[in-house]
Amino acid sequence: MSQDHSKDDEHDLHYHHGFGNHFESEAYPSALPKGRNNPRIVPHGLYTEQLSGTAFTAPRNENRRVWLYRTQPSVVGTKSGFVACGVDGKEECTTAVNEATKRLPETFGGADWSRDMKLDPNPMRWGPTPLPSSKPSVNFLEGMQTLLGSGDPTGKAGIGVYVYACNSDMSGEKRSTVADWHAYNSDGDFLIVPQQCGLWIQTELGRMTVSPREVCVIPRGVVFTVNILNTDESEGEKFARGYMLEIFRGHFQLPELGPIGSNGLANARDFLHPTAHYEANDAIKNTPCVIINKFGQNLFARSNPHSPYNVVAWHGNYLPFKYDLHKFCAVNSVTYDHPDPSIYTVLTAKGGDEEGTALADFVIFPPRIMATDENTFRPPWFHRNVMTEFMGLIYGEYDAKKRDMGGGGFVPGDCKTPTKFEGGLAFMFESSAMCKVSRYALECEQREEGYAGCWDDLVSTFPNTHAS
Repeated sequence: MSQDHSKDDEHDLHYHHGFGNHFESEAYPSALPKGRNNPRIVPHGLYTEQLSGTAFTAPRNENRRVWLYRTQPSVVGTKSGFVACGVDGKEECTTAVNEATKRLPETFGGADWSRDMKLDPNPMRWGPTPLPSSKPSVNFLEGMQTLLGSGDPTGKAGIGVYVYACNSDMSGEKRSTVADWHAYNSDGDFLIVPQQCGLWIQTELGRMTVSPREVCVIPRGVVFTVNILNTDESEGEKFARGYMLEIFRGHFQLPELGPIGSNGLANARDFLHPTAHYEANDAIKNTPCVIINKFGQNLFARSNPHSPYNVVAWHGNYLPFKYDLHKFCAVNSVTYDHPDPSIYTVLTAKGGDEEGTALADFVIFPPRIMATDENTFRPPWFHRNVMTEFMGLIYGEYDAKKRDMGGGGFVPGDCKTPTKFEGGLAFMFESSAMCKVSRYALECEQREEGYAGCWDDLVSTFPNTHAS
């Protein structure tokens, strides 16, 4: 158990270091019970609540749970009941809930997976995602669009790939709604990749900032709120955009290193977890709000009589976290050829139907030195893969194919002397699942029609007597 933490002075936030560790944190002195999880009398009159991320009987090295000590249990307020989003308001619902059900679509990301998803084997590419034009202001949940999907969260199988574009907050003075919105996902874990403007994320376990070039994971069942991070660079613009991967089974973990050894790639010490924080302001903590639940890809809303951020202390290992992609320690060949792109895996999620096959991998292509010999063809070589690949660009140029792909663009998939690649940061979501494409992705204006024609200039040069 660890209490060590670092501090983000700019935003007055503290973090725990490490991946998969058991941590303990308290935002009020002596709030954690000593020597037991569930005493009859909890310090300071708090309530005990356990949040499980795995079955009780999961293997010990995979078991995930966190003990929460909160001012009121999360069951308080559930009497109001959830109502489906994407429908007209109901008389028995509050004004705030009716507003949420009208503003939000029936399904998360606006796609009905039984009707709006289509198999299409053609290679495709899209430009950066614009703000939705149907509303003057949209928050993180409203600005979410489904791109790809496979499986069914009710069967705990498959993944979802999304993009978001938003210009308002889910909570606080700069929100665009009557009441604060908070959300939790009953279907799986979210991996969020900001591309433009950072995010201020509050969760039951604490707060964190996530800037472009960082990523974060919000586990299944954890209540969260996403606001746009205000910085000197974002003032006057306030337009956030990024990507998101959702896994319906298991949790993200570090890849095995095998012959690489005990160090390299994403080092465990560089992952940061928030520390405990509760809403102490009476005007905020006792103000009614709206809770949004993603449940079986559908969205539901209910009123809540108080802020959900009332966890004063906690201990466990089922936690949100973030990671700075610039801390990734890339490995490579120093002789000839180039290893498979799996050497750039940051996080992986088990769930493939064969040993060594992942449900999903998060891979990056960071600035790095390619130190192979002069006769090595720079990646990617032409490759037909059994996996589904979704490429995205965070900033700069993608070193494998620079033309026309700007930051915020994406491609589902798919050099000469030693070179330092330092012009961009690209990433890939890779999955063993065969994904369908959403109606939005097929019909949106930023889709590049005729993308596959970019390869037509590759003509046969065989036999070339000058090549050897």
